[in-house]
Amino acid sequence: METNTHTPVRRAAVVFIFITVLIDILAFGIIIPVLPHLIEQMTGNTVSNAAWWVGVFGTVFAIVQFISSPIQGALSDRFGRRPVVLLSNLGLGLDFVFMAIAPSLWLLFVGRVISGITAASFTTANAYIADVTPPEKRAAAFGMLGGAFGIGFIVGPALGGFLGGIDLRLPFWVAAGLALTNFLYGFFILPESLPPEKRAARFEPHTAHPFGALKMLRRHREVFGLSVVMFLFYLAHYVLQTVFVLYADYRYGWGPQQVGYVLALVGACDGTVQAFLTGRLAARFGERRVLLAGMAFGTAAFAVMGLAPVGWAFLVGIPLMSLWGLAGPPIQSIMTRHVEPDEQGRLQGAVTSLGSFAGIFGPYLFAQIFAFWISPTRTVHLPGFPFLVAAALVAFGIVVAARATRGEPEPALTGKNVS
Repeated sequence: METNTHTPVRRAAVVFIFITVLIDILAFGIIIPVLPHLIEQMTGNTVSNAAWWVGVFGTVFAIVQFISSPIQGALSDRFGRRPVVLLSNLGLGLDFVFMAIAPSLWLLFVGRVISGITAASFTTANAYIADVTPPEKRAAAFGMLGGAFGIGFIVGPALGGFLGGIDLRLPFWVAAGLALTNFLYGFFILPESLPPEKRAARFEPHTAHPFGALKMLRRHREVFGLSVVMFLFYLAHYVLQTVFVLYADYRYGWGPQQVGYVLALVGACDGTVQAFLTGRLAARFGERRVLLAGMAFGTAAFAVMGLAPVGWAFLVGIPLMSLWGLAGPPIQSIMTRHVEPDEQGRLQGAVTSLGSFAGIFGPYLFAQIFAFWISPTRTVHLPGFPFLVAAALVAFGIVVAARATRGEPEPALTGKNVS
């Protein structure tokens, strides 16, 4: 355990960024149960048409993030993390207001594009954590951010489902209030994590575009294999973001409130795992073992969800899904050890671009698979097939991760607790 005088400052900084991420996740979580239904309402109340448009919305959102995330990461390397986080939260809050009053599908689409541009705080938050946390403690710190995601998804979707039952527009207004509150919180409380002497000497446009950022991952041999794993991780996750709401409605008859409660359960399980298990398990068994175990749990979770014929069987997959989250922090931690301090923002921008690159294909892929297997013209209906595809992607990720991390040190399993 560290005893230097910087430890309380570091701990306080992690708490600050934890709260910042938590409020942002609450804002995003609130609209999850209602956005597909709002799209469905605007497209004639047909599930198949809504599924197609949900896929389009998700793909365009990902393209915009793919382009903007490396720019935001490079800007944070040059000018610091704080101004990027603040501008992100301000823009996000104003955009939620825009979507709350959007009278047509086209304007709602424009609002979603703006969300893709402004949703930068997650990328910068990860760089912030790398700034203020020593390498051996980063898996636990990234797990804390995962805990913020979990808590946000406990409260956000449940609240969004409740508010959506009153009015489908109401969650957008509440999300706007949260994002703007987050801006004010950051403006008065959030300290800068990257001192001027550790910042990049200049903003370099050739590394700030998405393909330049992905090239950076290739340049660092140690992180290239893990970047492939992250791509598969993100790609599989888009099945939840894209088709879960419509899938739950189609197969189990769950409306916005039921979906909100289920997502709250997902958040409760995930938050528990991220906040209380990730750091302890990584210290005890090593980041590599935890990473591989998490991917195995993810494969099992998607298989259960895709095959579940009734709602209670689907719920069995939720604890397994939360254990899949064990894989993310070790991947992030291992990658940060192989780049310099003035590259952490670009690394996180590149990682976010991987997720966005996956999002270019993922929402459309899973939405089309879902729409194909529930089409009225089909004689055989397999609504859970998108989840089985996700299970196969995560299973392949296990193979890639095992090869990419063969050189990583692992603690001896002595049976003693490691603190």
